[in-house]
Amino acid sequence: MCAHQKKLASEQVRELRREGGRYLRELREAQGLSQRQMASLIGADYYTFVSQIETGRGRIPPDGYRIWSEALGTDVKDLVRNLMRYYDPVTHQILFKDQTAARS
Repeated sequence: MCAHQKKLASEQVRELRREGGRYLRELREAQGLSQRQMASLIGADYYTFVSQIETGRGRIPPDGYRIWSEALGTDVKDLVRNLMRYYDPVTHQILFKDQTAARS
């Protein structure tokens, strides 16, 4: 892969992470939680961890999916499926392409 393609791919990954962060922020705000409250619910030492994820500078570790889903009041399978669109779009498309097309 040439340098231009790597840079483009890297920029696309950053944008997907930002979109994923916006998705998580919307879920948190729908629950009426501040970042500090969310951090407390998920067992994070600092609210900045939540901030970093919501701004796309990080991602939820897979072993944290369940606790995040509980804190956000959403089904863990739905959360993981939606996060996969941002964290691993190729796998998401392979797994859910037919289901998404059928819903449209």
